[in-house]
Amino acid sequence: MGQTMVASKPGSEGIWWNPASIGSQKEKELAIHHSKTIAGVGDALTFVLPTHSFGTTALSLNILNIGDQQVTDEFGQVVGVILPRDVVLAGSYALAFTRRLAAGINYKVIQLRVDCSGQCSSVGPEVESSRAVDLGAQYDLRFGAPLTLGVAVRNLGGSLNSRETNQHDPLPTQLEMGAMYRLRFLDRYVKDTEVHAGASYIDSRDFGGESLRLGTDLIYQGKVHLRAGYVGHDERNDASASLGFGLQSGSFVFDIARTFGGLPADNGQTPVYVSLRYLF
Repeated sequence: MGQTMVASKPGSEGIWWNPASIGSQKEKELAIHHSKTIAGVGDALTFVLPTHSFGTTALSLNILNIGDQQVTDEFGQVVGVILPRDVVLAGSYALAFTRRLAAGINYKVIQLRVDCSGQCSSVGPEVESSRAVDLGAQYDLRFGAPLTLGVAVRNLGGSLNSRETNQHDPLPTQLEMGAMYRLRFLDRYVKDTEVHAGASYIDSRDFGGESLRLGTDLIYQGKVHLRAGYVGHDERNDASASLGFGLQSGSFVFDIARTFGGLPADNGQTPVYVSLRYLF
């Protein structure tokens, strides 16, 4: 959906966009989210635990494998492997104060790790660590058709030693505001089908500038999703489009998406995102 997620409630994936999104979740969830992008190969494992009276908690582990590098000796023989990875461990809490208002927080421990196996393992891992907080809120309006407003501030606090500059740089704080609107007037023309349209604005002053994102989600019988989105130009990336498909069968939910155009495509990459969720 072009990353228009700040006002959406997509389950465990929403934690990374707006922690408030799980505030009204009713079912426990165990999920794995896999991605392959220009940045590397990522895997996130998340467990979401809602309660009736005390809000929703979640624990997530996100590992981005940037790519292995071989270590060779003076004769060109491989003697070890360098494993650069970015790791985020996040604890989340969200609470629906009313039927319309929810708020949430993530507390994240972030590591830039360079591990090594083989003859270089005696050097020990190189680890840069930091901590950060995400804050978010969502509010449901009820006039004419369901409209949800969302706002989130991500990566508050902390700094990390940059691999590019070898200096301690602040984490890329982002402010995002957006809305998700159900086009209810289409109900009279299309049976068992919902259409949701979203838009969001992101301001990352020290990391990419401003960006506008648009997305749609067409839902058939509450189980089949056809999604499309658009990411406007920012300093990190040219404009790009996205397409996605989702299917729920019983307790299992499967989603797949990919993007087209922009920096990843220019570098021969084919970004793909896959999620498998189990609700119980």
